[in-house]
Amino acid sequence: MKILLIDMDGVIVNFGQHMKDTIEKFPEFKIKYKDEYDHIPGIFRNPKPIKGAIEAILTLHNSNKYDIFIATSAPWGNPESSTDKRYWIENYFGRLFYKKMLITHRKDLLIGDYLIDDRLKNGAAEFKGELLPFGYNHITDKMNKFKTWNDILKYLL
Repeated sequence: MKILLIDMDGVIVNFGQHMKDTIEKFPEFKIKYKDEYDHIPGIFRNPKPIKGAIEAILTLHNSNKYDIFIATSAPWGNPESSTDKRYWIENYFGRLFYKKMLITHRKDLLIGDYLIDDRLKNGAAEFKGELLPFGYNHITDKMNKFKTWNDILKYLL
């Protein structure tokens, strides 16, 4: 089986919308966490998934073509975020990713055939396998090559 690594925020998790909704609900966070909204306690616990992400990942899993891992970064200034991300994964996938969650700021050190990520940060640009740029890239303000999970499924299956 090929190894498939999947980023969380912006790929599986609609973190951008959740962050906007949180700031709108708690405007004081705009000042307290200026430019570091990912440091808000609990911000990673309950965002909604990206449309089609859960179903697509289950389809990839059921294809028996891939050994799938979560490959995510967690903000250093929010140590609870790692736990919140794990709870999120367990909430949506049960034990599918039991001991298959990699938290790193150096995705270039990961070994795998494919990495699905929305950004080139945290070593994604230097990943040794094939990078599958997904969804909306907030850095470039453009859509990536793989716009939806259907695009990913067409390519990988």
